[in-house]
Amino acid sequence: MIDKNWAEEFAKEWIEAWNSHDLERIFSHYTDDFEMSSPLIIERMNEPSGTLKGKDKIRPYWENGLKQTPDLHFELENVLVGANSLTILYKNQKNHQVAEVLIFNNDGKAVNGNAHYGKN
Repeated sequence: MIDKNWAEEFAKEWIEAWNSHDLERIFSHYTDDFEMSSPLIIERMNEPSGTLKGKDKIRPYWENGLKQTPDLHFELENVLVGANSLTILYKNQKNHQVAEVLIFNNDGKAVNGNAHYGKN
């Protein structure tokens, strides 16, 4: 069970990791075989399912994203807590709202991530 304090600390560190553009720091929040789904995977990786599994498959996607978006910056807005998951609500550098839903294992590492994008 995830509690609110843990979720808030995780979200704060997760945002800081992305804002650092340090891929290893970002990956430290995930298991080696985690699964990521995003509409940007369809667009940027030409993967019709929108899903990649494992750090080896996700690395090029995130490397390209960081390279293509040198001004990438996230601003934390809220954290929603589930039983074994949380949703991080944030705004990106374009001031678009994003919701990242992460599901965790018992060690506090994300095994699954789903990105949801909105526009202002």
